[in-house]
Amino acid sequence: MDNKTYKYPDTKAFEFVTAALAKRGVDLHELANDAYELQKEFLPDLTVADCYEELLTVLHKRELLNNAMVALELDRLTEAGLIQEPLQSIITHDLGVFGVDEALALQIANIYGTIGATNFGYVDRVKSGIIKKFDTDANHVNTFIDDLLGAIIAAVCGKIAHRYA
Repeated sequence: MDNKTYKYPDTKAFEFVTAALAKRGVDLHELANDAYELQKEFLPDLTVADCYEELLTVLHKRELLNNAMVALELDRLTEAGLIQEPLQSIITHDLGVFGVDEALALQIANIYGTIGATNFGYVDRVKSGIIKKFDTDANHVNTFIDDLLGAIIAAVCGKIAHRYA
């Protein structure tokens, strides 16, 4: 039931996501730098600082926050062994045919339309920078976070493309 007196906790959701990312070792400046690396050839005057500013704007989007909270919690709960089987094993092993991690991420990338989705497909395939760090870390469950980071970077790139086009 929808409680009409409950307001959406935008600030709390933003704080939850940024704190969870920081706890997992994500430096937001790394995300901005990865976005910069993808966009610099198209916009020679673009700076990492510009990308960081756009990143902070993107991180305040409810669609992103909702999907990010779910993604981060699924990785955390799986790593803690708190998900029921067979889902626990599917997420733990990041099975390629699972696809839910990409689906959550694609919803974030789609905030900025086709260019966001295209960028996500590219970064998900190439897996460079911070995405590669999480994709190749065998010591933690990173099934959702690597795609989440790719989607955030793709969304930043999409936002930049929309702003400067």
